[in-house]
Amino acid sequence: MAIEMKFYKNYVEIGLNILRYRKERGLTQMQLAELAGLSRNHIQKVETAAAVPSLSALMQIAKALDIPVSRLLEHTSSSF
Repeated sequence: MAIEMKFYKNYVEIGLNILRYRKERGLTQMQLAELAGLSRNHIQKVETAAAVPSLSALMQIAKALDIPVSRLLEHTSSSF
């Protein structure tokens, strides 16, 4: 899926939120991927905004991080 440039900043912020919560929990990308049922490559791409996560992937990541999915979207709503 091509990344829409008008939402790129939002994708960067989502990726940074995932990275922050993952590191706060002391998890590697591989550990988060295993907990979320996703590939490490997908986690890496989402964290760096090289891929756009689906709603399902965001829900899986949030569950693995034990946070509401809304936390992953913080500071992004103003740009939508």
